[in-house]
This record gives sequence, structure tokens and C-alpha cells, in this order.
Amino acid sequence: MDILYLLIPLSLVFVAIIAGVFLWAVKSGQFEDMEGPAHRILMDDDAPKGHPPDETNGPRP
Repeated sequence: MDILYLLIPLSLVFVAIIAGVFLWAVKSGQFEDMEGPAHRILMDDDAPKGHPPDETNGPRP
């Protein structure tokens, strides 16, 4: 029973720390764009950066 006097305040401190970290993440904009990174991975650039795409996509005569 005496351990509850230690564990209850300790758990309240942990909850306060977790709530503080969550509020900091919300205020710093960590959850602003949840769909952008998911869509960005689907956009595949075939040409390497800095090089124009090849105009001749068909077989050479």
C-alpha cells in the first residue's frame, strides 16, 4: 500500500511530461501536413535531377 504513495505521483509526472511533449509537437507544426509525405513518395521522377528528360522514347531506326 505504501508503494502507491510513490507510484501515483510518479505516474502523474509522466503524464505531465507526455502531455508537454505532445503540446510542443502540435505547436511546432509536426502535425500540419499529414498527407503530403504520403503523396510525395508516389510521385516518381524518371529523369535524374539536373538532366532534361530524354526526347527519344522510341526505338532508334
